[in-house]
Amino acid sequence: MPQHPSDGTGRRRPSLVVSRATRILADAGVESARAEAELLAAHVLGVPRGRLALADDFTGEQVDRFDALVARRAEREPLQHLTGVAGFRHLELLVGPGVFVPRPETELLAGWAVEQVGGHPAPLVVDLCAGSGAIALAVAQEVPAARVVAVERSPAALPWLRRNAAARAAAGDRPVAVVEADVTDPDLLAELVGSVDVVLCNPPYVPLGVTVPPEVAGHDPAEAVFGGVDGLAVVRPVVARAAVLLRPGGVLGVEHDDTHGTTVPELLSADGRYVDVVGRSDLAGRPRFATAFRRADGPHAAAAGTWQTGSS
Repeated sequence: MPQHPSDGTGRRRPSLVVSRATRILADAGVESARAEAELLAAHVLGVPRGRLALADDFTGEQVDRFDALVARRAEREPLQHLTGVAGFRHLELLVGPGVFVPRPETELLAGWAVEQVGGHPAPLVVDLCAGSGAIALAVAQEVPAARVVAVERSPAALPWLRRNAAARAAAGDRPVAVVEADVTDPDLLAELVGSVDVVLCNPPYVPLGVTVPPEVAGHDPAEAVFGGVDGLAVVRPVVARAAVLLRPGGVLGVEHDDTHGTTVPELLSADGRYVDVVGRSDLAGRPRFATAFRRADGPHAAAAGTWQTGSS
């Protein structure tokens, strides 16, 4: 049987090529092997995955290109590095070596933020540890009235963030301000103290020593994955700085490790400047992010006027 069954013309039917790739990826331990084989096939053929069944047959050159991509994926190179893009809510973001690939779970944090500011006339939103810009750019697209600031320190990730921000601005979204800074800096965004409506953060939060998938271990930047011995080395200063940046009644949403389902809400409550602290789960029921309101009364209230969102 030929390695790539064809119809006798030298061209290969997508269904047969994808089936063979699915077996290779499954044997390599890739989850959702069929879906990923189809996505790679659609990428090579230049069609949406949903139209793959209607696509023309592979040429010999396309089969060679597809085989090379499948071999790399079997070595556990991230799918998004192979296609060059990552889907996030309604966006396609450019990604590659040096920047963390955004995960579907983080879409929940972005969606929560959109719900918070959707009815506000001109919200100020800050995205800390912005990486590729996924959260910041999703909010900017879905809430056109929002002024969004994206903060990132990594020299490797910043070019990806700037490319994505420029691409979305060119597509008509409100431009996002990119700030090169360390989110643990105690003077971070000093000009915005007491004026921010929403602070969002998907920080590095995996505890050191935890085994992560090959795609993460070999390709995601370690500084975007691991958050110190307990995974909270960046979360702690973010919680403290967000309380300074937020106006009374403003809100914070911070993603965390699924082992931090009680720890991060406890950090927020213990800070004393937050109320209505809520731990939230992802679609699989795992603890995924925590939210809280900046206190608007009592000894920790700031001097600025109160802005209250419609839901918590």
